[in-house]
Amino acid sequence: MAVYTDITEDDLKRFLTEYEVGELTSYKGIAEGVENSNFLLHTTRDPLILTLYEKRTDERDLPFFLGLMQHLAAGGLSCPLPLPRNDGNLYGTLSGRPAALISFLEGMWLRKPEAKHCREVGKALARMHLSGQDFELTRPNSLSVEGWKSLWEKSADRADEVETGLQDEISSELDHLDRNWPKDLAAGVIHADLFQDNVFFLGDELSGLIDFYFACNDLLAYDVSICLNAWCFEKDGAYNLTKGQALLEGYQSVRPLSVQEIEAMPILARGSALRFFLTRLYDWLTTPAGALVVKKDPLEYLRKLRFHRQITSATEYGLAGERPSAS
Repeated sequence: MAVYTDITEDDLKRFLTEYEVGELTSYKGIAEGVENSNFLLHTTRDPLILTLYEKRTDERDLPFFLGLMQHLAAGGLSCPLPLPRNDGNLYGTLSGRPAALISFLEGMWLRKPEAKHCREVGKALARMHLSGQDFELTRPNSLSVEGWKSLWEKSADRADEVETGLQDEISSELDHLDRNWPKDLAAGVIHADLFQDNVFFLGDELSGLIDFYFACNDLLAYDVSICLNAWCFEKDGAYNLTKGQALLEGYQSVRPLSVQEIEAMPILARGSALRFFLTRLYDWLTTPAGALVVKKDPLEYLRKLRFHRQITSATEYGLAGERPSAS
């Protein structure tokens, strides 16, 4: 469930008077998503998405998130476009929450993506990386190595409730990543959360990327590793080499990875698996019974992390003819 803040029709109609979007004809909450409250609006002009930003979204980050979407859309990337208010601002206030109107993007996310879809995801991610190079605002990644340490401190004492020995294993993993995390690779704006439900398709054609509310500045290849974790494992936990190869080929057809980025891919993939394991673990341990948020199993990403530990060369992800990794 992704409606945490209720809105009234009268309040919504008043909110819409600050925009040139026509008159409201209907609205309903959108159940998907976990961070913010989302509504689908129909007006006398166009369908729109209304997002109310909840407490986990820092209002100080909204100029970055909304400005980035505006910048990427202007550069030709298919993504939702924030609509300006009559005063020029990209968001206002509704029901006590910061709120923005976003253009409606046609398409749906795929429950069972194939290699051809992974190739298109790779291409779109690379286009986003290139388009974001001249975006002037910056936002540090609060969920990189230092952020992982803080998250782990909140969960470590109870980790063995999830699996015996987990506290020692993850503490050792964090130490390893802290010592070996690459620092001199190409960096820029990354999506940081490009999971299947954040990519829309119309048939087999990718129609756009959504949900930029984890976007930040970090290593571009780290974003690629997030996609390997999100798109290239099957339900049984097996890595699908064909999908991995397609995603990487798609990415490199637009933005070729450097030798250094390729060599770093195994350690980056370990890091991105750990990042999602830690956020899931924290939510698993702290979300009260009966909460509206559906908790995601942290062990899925623990299994992926253990897979990446066995990788000695980026060729094992589907990159052909590269030197072994030192990770």
